[in-house]
Amino acid sequence: MYTSMSEHNRLVNKYLLVFFVVALYWTVSICTVFMNKLLLSSDTVNLDAPLFVCWFQCLVSAGLCALLSALGRRYPNVITFPEGNPFDVDIFRKILPLSILFTLMVATNNLCLKYVGVAFYYVGRSLTTVFNVVLTYILLRQKTSFKATMCCVFVVFGFLLGVDQESLTAQFSLRGTIYGVMGSFILAWYSIQTKKALVHVNQQVLLLSYYNNVYSSVFFLPLIFINGEMNAILNYEHIFAPWFISAMVLGGLCGFAIGFVTVLQIKVTSPLTHNISGTAKACAQTVIATQWYNDAKSALWWASNVIVLLASAAYTRVKQLEMQRQHERTTATQKA
Repeated sequence: MYTSMSEHNRLVNKYLLVFFVVALYWTVSICTVFMNKLLLSSDTVNLDAPLFVCWFQCLVSAGLCALLSALGRRYPNVITFPEGNPFDVDIFRKILPLSILFTLMVATNNLCLKYVGVAFYYVGRSLTTVFNVVLTYILLRQKTSFKATMCCVFVVFGFLLGVDQESLTAQFSLRGTIYGVMGSFILAWYSIQTKKALVHVNQQVLLLSYYNNVYSSVFFLPLIFINGEMNAILNYEHIFAPWFISAMVLGGLCGFAIGFVTVLQIKVTSPLTHNISGTAKACAQTVIATQWYNDAKSALWWASNVIVLLASAAYTRVKQLEMQRQHERTTATQKA
């Protein structure tokens, strides 16, 4: 009886932990999107310097990682953070290609969010799965099954329908949509390259994030000049205002937190559950955004969102079943 109660309590604690972590991921992720939207394009901030915002967020994330790394060395029993030196020349050379992609990914994602509404943000960046399939074939020569390909076809259809319906509204931005497509392409490329880069950091995702943010803090500086943002920054009257600095720091903390809770959710659940959770979160985020900004959308606009969400979820499920069958075949072969 005692063992049964103990097992029951452990099960309850496990479910509570999963619920807490998923809820934390949803909260942090949605807050990050709305916070970035506030910093990038709102009458409150009114600063036309999106790459400066990206740079500051990377700087905050890099600073937090450096702090955690230092505290981890000093108090190893209290704080655990993988050891690493971002200023090691060999590490820099190996991580450089990925860090360039990381910089471009952050830049295009934030530029997309600057010009499109939060409600359309998910659809605007929904082609990541499609580009992942294309790049997997081009770079790794790995073919995709017919079922998974059909899921991608529906994602493209949902995306095109969403763009068509969004173009009928005052919020539509062709520039933002193009940045969304570019961001989807770079994110897919980044995901593939990440698998290669993790080998150089002993599969430590947090350490790789540390390196990427440190290097991107440098890479963004010339991009800020090239994009002509210096005049906007120097002439911004609130640049040293406490509320503006606080908002920028909070945005940086959100950027750091989303990376942490993403890893945490995958660790507590599974990659499949993480993808499903992310898809459901995107749905909730879209609904919240339409209510928050009082956006009235057509039935076809909502249909495009549903198609993209369901097709993305179906793709995740198809790939999970394929991996499971492959694992079973491999196991059977080894036993034979």
